[in-house]
Amino acid sequence: MALNVRVLSPDRTVWDSDADEVILPSTTGQLGILTGHAPLLSALDIGVMRVRPGKDWVAIALMGGFAEVENDEVTILVNGAERGDQIDKDTAGSAYNQAQERLNQAENSNNRQEKIQATQALKRARARFQAAGGMV
Repeated sequence: MALNVRVLSPDRTVWDSDADEVILPSTTGQLGILTGHAPLLSALDIGVMRVRPGKDWVAIALMGGFAEVENDEVTILVNGAERGDQIDKDTAGSAYNQAQERLNQAENSNNRQEKIQATQALKRARARFQAAGGMV
């Protein structure tokens, strides 16, 4: 028996397939889902979801949202998502470094809004870089 996993963003279906295991970036930490999991509704943070449809893992960068688990069906509704194998690792690494620099500059300013935006941009850039296989 396998999990039916669907990742839905506003503009497309990012993943729709069976899997043996899913690891989600919930707002309270990493959340592992196997077949037979109890019903669950969880908020998701910006981060990397890992899904194992067979022997190998597939990474998907999630930009926050919600996950529902019920009867071996995992439905993930997100603000945005991108499969790691479709992200250019060098470009994602460069974007991560730029986001880190932006946050460093924002830390030195007194603009609270700028700090919040820079922190969110860094989280998105980190998720994309990690999903592409980069180490942070």
